[in-house]
Amino acid sequence: MKKTLLTGILLLLGAVPAPISADEKAQGFTALQADKAGADYGFQGEYAGKIRSNDTEIDLGLQVIAEGQGRFAWVAWVGGLPGAGWNGETPLRGAGERQGDAVILKGDTGRGEVRGGSVSVYNMENVRVAELSRVQRMSPTLGRKPPEGAIVLFDGSSADEFEGGRLSDDKLLMQGCTSRKKLGSGELHVEFLLPWMPNARGQGRGNSGVYLQGRYEVQVLDSFGLTGEQNECGGIYSISKPLLNMCLPPLAWQTYDVQFKAAQFGADGKKQADGLITVRHNGVVIHEQVRLTHATTAAPVAEGAEPGPLYLQDHGNQVRYRNIWFDPAKP
Repeated sequence: MKKTLLTGILLLLGAVPAPISADEKAQGFTALQADKAGADYGFQGEYAGKIRSNDTEIDLGLQVIAEGQGRFAWVAWVGGLPGAGWNGETPLRGAGERQGDAVILKGDTGRGEVRGGSVSVYNMENVRVAELSRVQRMSPTLGRKPPEGAIVLFDGSSADEFEGGRLSDDKLLMQGCTSRKKLGSGELHVEFLLPWMPNARGQGRGNSGVYLQGRYEVQVLDSFGLTGEQNECGGIYSISKPLLNMCLPPLAWQTYDVQFKAAQFGADGKKQADGLITVRHNGVVIHEQVRLTHATTAAPVAEGAEPGPLYLQDHGNQVRYRNIWFDPAKP
């Protein structure tokens, strides 16, 4: 079955690659709006549909990832996209390139074409075995309202609740700020947008972080299509990788909904119990009651009994935040 699912793109005879602007070629090229993202942006994203294999139809999810200057990677998920049907089998991966008005994703035993918001998949006999349509998923917790008694940290009106808080021209909270209020146990809701940085890689691609109490980081990073590690989006940095990678493509608003229980300390200042954390990324549980055995590397606040602030890390990338609130745990 996996051999059949190896996908690529049908080559366009005589196609001439569309030009790539000088800005797009720059290593640090960054865009925060789709209309400024450049030629490759329209191809990147998620696709889903059914593929024929041995006279049966199988659900398939496909992620197409831009890697700058006309280069692409792809990941195929049997059963559907992560969090939307994927059966847990190791996904299939490959590379590709842009040619004219299509993207060529190369597979060992197949080929296909990404164009106009769909992917046509062909086997080695040039028979089309699938037509996958673009999917634009939205977190079910986008716009979630704070419950009565919650602490509203950012509602778009001002950045006054944060030390170092800055508003972008479109009234979004910029990275690199610390809440003035100190927080204990409770539930955090935060929405974030990753910048489009197709030429960057790894920790240089849309990097920030959400630090509970300034101590424990839930990583923020453009990890769309990656394997899902502790230092990638959704990972609890240096402690635990997510159960699955729920990172959406850059420029899509995403959510973290975090249930946090603070560590317990005795009168002598020694830790008696680790903190606990459950994280939903875009509505899907990616950590469940994970023990926070230590503060994150480079955390601005050391572990201790006292409450701590919410810290939104500045790692040199233009990440944006909105709709941030914290509901303290009821005694």
